[in-house]
Amino acid sequence: MKSELKPFLERIAGEHPDRSRVVFICIGSDRSTGDSFGPLIGSMLKERGWTNVIGTLEQPCDAHAVEHAALTLQEDAVVIAIDACLGKPKSIGAYITAEGPLQPGKAIGRRLPPIGSYSIAGVVNMNGPKAYWMLQTTSLYRVMQMAKEVSEAIDAAWGRNEQQQSIGKHNKTKTHKGVFMP
Repeated sequence: MKSELKPFLERIAGEHPDRSRVVFICIGSDRSTGDSFGPLIGSMLKERGWTNVIGTLEQPCDAHAVEHAALTLQEDAVVIAIDACLGKPKSIGAYITAEGPLQPGKAIGRRLPPIGSYSIAGVVNMNGPKAYWMLQTTSLYRVMQMAKEVSEAIDAAWGRNEQQQSIGKHNKTKTHKGVFMP
């Protein structure tokens, strides 16, 4: 599942190379270790120069804010929803990626509207009878490492895409009918 993250993001970047149309909705709260996965990524993306980010440590997009965030999106925006989730013990540290929306708050029994054109769920801890408690007692180190991995993968995907476009433009200007043109 970890290995699927980079190709997943590279495919999205290839289909939607214009960074200005990509919106990240980083769902979660800064008041719960496990649930801070989304806001941590949002803050890291902002620090890396991404402008269309909803949900940071400073301004989290928690269960109350996610419905409002959905209403503010432009219809043509490419929305990548990111949230923490709970899973099987062997899946901890993995990512569940999908084309299509994610269902925020599902792990703790909240019924919120699905959101996103694409989705990334980070398995931050194991599922158990007390999901809220599992999110509260999740390793901060693990969540921070996972958030760093996702934000770096996002940058690499769009950075790689920009490089490929630049090389393509560069190659078009350098050759004409098989003749090198300086």
